[in-house]
Amino acid sequence: MASHVFGVDVGGTTVKLGLFDIQGNVLDKWEIPTRTAGNGKDILPDIAASIRGKMEEKQLGKGDVAGVGIGVPGPVDGNGIVHKAVNLGWSQFNMKEEMSKLLDGMRVEGGNDANVAALGEMWKGGGQGYRNLVAVTLGTGVGGGIIINGEIMTGATGAGGEIGHIHVEDNETEECGCGNYGCLEEYASATGITRLAKRALQASDKDSVLRNGEISAKTVFDAVKANDELAIEIAKQFGEYLGKGLAVIAGVINPEIFVIGGGVSKAGEVLFDYIKPPYERTVFHGSKEAVFALATLGNDAGIYGAAKMVLD
Repeated sequence: MASHVFGVDVGGTTVKLGLFDIQGNVLDKWEIPTRTAGNGKDILPDIAASIRGKMEEKQLGKGDVAGVGIGVPGPVDGNGIVHKAVNLGWSQFNMKEEMSKLLDGMRVEGGNDANVAALGEMWKGGGQGYRNLVAVTLGTGVGGGIIINGEIMTGATGAGGEIGHIHVEDNETEECGCGNYGCLEEYASATGITRLAKRALQASDKDSVLRNGEISAKTVFDAVKANDELAIEIAKQFGEYLGKGLAVIAGVINPEIFVIGGGVSKAGEVLFDYIKPPYERTVFHGSKEAVFALATLGNDAGIYGAAKMVLD
């Protein structure tokens, strides 16, 4: 009877791995470098070798392991086919099959890293107790993961849940990383908040602590907590974009809960003071009661979610 499961979260520079029991307790976690040279040809063999090494160390046979779940930074469809992962150098291929071959036929499940992290937060993090959830990661970009009835919503080519690229502004002249203009990511990410702050400082001559020193999402929200008037205006702008963006998502998904994670979420619940009013003002009444919570698993959400994929 299988008693263990591996969760793997592949990033652009490191691969995080976790060994779990089937109740979801993490027994061990470690990292290996992501070798992206040669179109990422070494990434899966390196992961397989690391898993084999851990099985040897813990004296686990193939029958003791329910399988391996993997989250990767790119679209992955329901069949485990990666539809290009630019940061890894991968083009389209069946990751599930390739990885299973490297592990002597062991069960493998794969998904997009943001979706997989959302599953982790539902299972053991800020979304525990809910089955319909939208996870929002406010980091360098804006990532998203959508869980409906406990299942990841992947979409046709695994690109479901790309909430950072919802169009929220017609009058944007700076290009988003995706090539479009006016995406949610341009205002609600850490870099987006910095952009809003720089624009606000240029457009206004108000006194603000933000005029002294480095501008970042952290310094903006630290200033908000200190009642800095200009910082509060910036936070309101951020909240308008994100609150309305989430209202649009709610009109399609009708989630029970939004779980907010990523570096920006370290500001804490003060974020909700700015996100919830525009959300509640613009959302369809059927989704007005959605709960807002902070993610709790941090960088481990991916390995938890990856393990959960195998246990479902």
